[in-house]
Amino acid sequence: MAIEYTLARTVPKPWGVLDLRPYSNLRNDGNAIGEICYERSCDDAADPALLLKLLFTTQPLSIQVHPDDAHAQSIGLRSGKTEAWYVLNATPGAKIALGLKERVTPQQLRASIDDGSIANLVAWHSVSAGDVVSVPGGTIHAIGAGLVIAEIQQRSDTTFRLFDYGRQRDLHVESAVAAADTGPAHFPEETLRFTSERTLLAASSYFALERIELTPDSTWSLDAERETWLLILSGNAHAASFDIAVGDAIFAQSDRLDICVGPTGMVGLVAYTGGDAVPDLLRRISRSNATDKNSLREVPV
Repeated sequence: MAIEYTLARTVPKPWGVLDLRPYSNLRNDGNAIGEICYERSCDDAADPALLLKLLFTTQPLSIQVHPDDAHAQSIGLRSGKTEAWYVLNATPGAKIALGLKERVTPQQLRASIDDGSIANLVAWHSVSAGDVVSVPGGTIHAIGAGLVIAEIQQRSDTTFRLFDYGRQRDLHVESAVAAADTGPAHFPEETLRFTSERTLLAASSYFALERIELTPDSTWSLDAERETWLLILSGNAHAASFDIAVGDAIFAQSDRLDICVGPTGMVGLVAYTGGDAVPDLLRRISRSNATDKNSLREVPV
């Protein structure tokens, strides 16, 4: 059983931002911050299966690919990397790349990396706040400038770069060609509204990602039997023994997380392992006497 207020670790990147507000109140040391990575706070805890991040871009990121499980294991890695993005903010004209415009041979892909034409071969899509992008392992992809994205992923840092906008970092041509699906990808992701509080944003065999919207001054029980991450996007609440607000995250597993929502309501993202949605993820709790914990009663929603 575990309920933890997570540690938020900032990662400097040349394409990052100096001001993380309103998505986080963390301060930087003068360096541009490109990522916030959320980690378990228990030092001796096992590594989780998932990694939760916030990404901030003022420049386009590299065109890259992550291996799927089968390819990762064939080269001696524990797992591949499938991920999903939820767009929190997008400047006008902001784009992401997902898959290729047309299917090509591995030889054609290799040639496009060598001469830089891969930048025009990938399929660029305009995005706006609220869009969801699924990126299965093996999918060639990139994130453009002017975006704030919440990302959930398999816990792997294996990345093969195909194009890097002249940043003088190494490319991984042969590894990328071997790992990549050399065809188009599905975009955009369709969401599914379960209830007025729950919307399924993305699901894979590794995780499900939901958006939850909780009304002001309400109390809820969140089923965290699986590995579960809760990220606060707006509002505030008291969860377990923690006061949480925008940019805070909670890790929970094999436990139940009680959430007392503040007067402005709360919107958050919930990610959990396994590809199927949890039917009773969220239950409303009524209080016949707000000062008596024994009077709490769950109400299905």
